[in-house]
Amino acid sequence: MSINLRRLKPMWFSFLKKTVVQLKKISDLWNSESGDWHWLVEKPRPLASLNRDLWKASVPAFSFYFLLALSSIISTLGLLAGSAATIIGAMIIAPLMGPIIGMAYAMVVANRRLLRRSSLTLFTGVVMTVIVSMAIANTIGLRTLSEEILARVNPTLIDLGVAMCAGAAGAFAKCRRSIGDALPGVAIAVALVPPLSVIGIGLSIGSKSVTGGASLLFLTNLISIIFSGGLVFLFHRYGSLERAKKGLFVSVIGLTLLGLPLGFSLKTLLIKENVRRSISVLIRRQTLTFSDKDIRTIQVVPQGDELFVEVEVAAAFNSISERQVSLVRDFLEDELERPVNLQVKVIPVNYFEAPAD
Repeated sequence: MSINLRRLKPMWFSFLKKTVVQLKKISDLWNSESGDWHWLVEKPRPLASLNRDLWKASVPAFSFYFLLALSSIISTLGLLAGSAATIIGAMIIAPLMGPIIGMAYAMVVANRRLLRRSSLTLFTGVVMTVIVSMAIANTIGLRTLSEEILARVNPTLIDLGVAMCAGAAGAFAKCRRSIGDALPGVAIAVALVPPLSVIGIGLSIGSKSVTGGASLLFLTNLISIIFSGGLVFLFHRYGSLERAKKGLFVSVIGLTLLGLPLGFSLKTLLIKENVRRSISVLIRRQTLTFSDKDIRTIQVVPQGDELFVEVEVAAAFNSISERQVSLVRDFLEDELERPVNLQVKVIPVNYFEAPAD
C-alpha cells in the first residue's frame, strides 16, 4: 500500500496545529484561574538565555569529547562485564543529550547554523564512541555476548515510547531552570551511549545482527528525542509551527518508518514471552521429569511454525535421560499444537559434607 505524501503533509500539519492551539488554550486557562497562586507560576527561561545555553551544549568542545570518551570506555567495559551499575554510571556522564536537544530547538526556531553545529557535534561524537568501543572490544577479545548487550539489539515500540518521554523531559528541563537536576535522570532513561557501544562491539565481533539492532535503537532514541523535544519547545512558544513544520514532518516520517520494525519486534517479543510462560507452567506442573528439578532458565525462539526451546536445569548426574526429554517434547507438541525442538542443558549438582570431628 503506497502513501501519498503530498496529501498526508497538510493533514498531519493541520492536526498538529490544532493540538498546539488547544494546549496553549489549556495553559492560558490554568494561568487565568490560578487566583492567589498566580505568583507560583514558573515562567519559561528567556529566549536569549535558552539560546545561549543550547549553543554551549552543542559546541564540539574538548570537555564534550573528553566526557564522551570516558562514558564510552565505562559503557563498553560495563557491557562486556554485564554490569548494569557500571552502564548507568556511563549514562550519567554522557553529554550527548546536549547537541540532540540543540537540534530539536534549532528545528523549531529555524536556526540552520545551530542545526549544522549540533549535527556536526553529534556525528563526530557518535563516530568517536563507536571507534572507542570497537577498540576496547578488540583489545579485550571477549566474544561472549552478555545479557546487557543482548538487551539492546532487539528494540521495540516500548523503547520508542521511553525515548519520546525522555526527549520531552529533557527539553522541559532546559526550559525551566529550577528542574535542571532532572537531566541526569533523562540521560539514564534514554541511554544514548550504550547502544553506540554495542554497535562498536558488534563491529568488533563481526555480528550484523548486533550492529543492526543497536543502530535501530540509537536511531529510535535520536528521532524520538528531536520530535518530542521540538513539541515541548513549541508548547513553550519558542519558535513557531510554521518554521518547524518541515523538520517535524521529516521526524514523523522517520518515526513512521521506524515504527514498522519496532512494532514487529514488539509482537515477536510478546509471542515469545507468552509461549515461554506457557511452556514453563506445563513442564513445571504437568511433567514428572521437571516437577522436582531446579529450572534455571527457559528460552524460546520461534522460527516459523517451529519452536526452539532451551531449558537449563540444575540436577544430579544421570537424573534426566534422553528418553525423558523426548517424552517431554512430545507432550509440549501435543499441548501447543506446534513442532518443538527441545534442548535440555543439565548442570550437574554435587553435594559434599564435612562433618565435625
